[in-house]
Amino acid sequence: MLEKTRGIVLHSLRYNDDSIIVDVLTEERGSVSFLVRVSHSKKSNVKAQLLRPLTILELDIDFRQQRSLQRIRDMRVCVHYTSIPYEPLKECVALFLGEFLYYALRNEDRNERLFLFLLHSLDWFDAVSENYANFHLALLIKLTRYLGFWPNCEGRREYDFFDLQESSFTSFRPVHGQCLDAEESEWVPRFLKMNYSTMRFFKMNRQQRSYVLDVLCRYYRMHVPEFPSLKSLDVLKTILD
Repeated sequence: MLEKTRGIVLHSLRYNDDSIIVDVLTEERGSVSFLVRVSHSKKSNVKAQLLRPLTILELDIDFRQQRSLQRIRDMRVCVHYTSIPYEPLKECVALFLGEFLYYALRNEDRNERLFLFLLHSLDWFDAVSENYANFHLALLIKLTRYLGFWPNCEGRREYDFFDLQESSFTSFRPVHGQCLDAEESEWVPRFLKMNYSTMRFFKMNRQQRSYVLDVLCRYYRMHVPEFPSLKSLDVLKTILD
């Protein structure tokens, strides 16, 4: 079936000399894997540079339910970034988020609210010129709402522990040990208020920002099946250093 949809490139892997497997979060079909033939010909509409992580595309696809790898008939850039591919720090953040989202969303079905959230987030990130050091943290925190494990702060009391496995607060340290201590747990309600317009007020040094990112990755590993350690995490920490 021929369809048109917008899509956000998350991940690509060389399949053979002239083909790439590309994982895309599409607006109409959710997460889809495509087998894409690439060409360096000027006449070709399918070029490798269009498949960089977080590129937003308009796609003409030949979707067949029984196929594990779908086909793209044509692709065009939907949003022309003005800064993300050209600023080293933003490009590094984009590479990290591409890998993170690939694993977090690889089984995601159609979710228009999630897709529009990411579209708005990337548009904001491309436009901003300063005070965006916490962008990746704000995005990953807000993303939990769309994936169903937004932390529950109801009934929280002073000195409670935040149970990472149950996504809620508890008066006792859980037996499984996957929790934040009482002092760290105080951060949770505060960080849930972080968004793109307020994140500049969350003042953190390098070590604190790195720790929050580690906790978020740990949290996702508990709630997303087969969520691995990310190769790009250490690279991002080095760049942000």
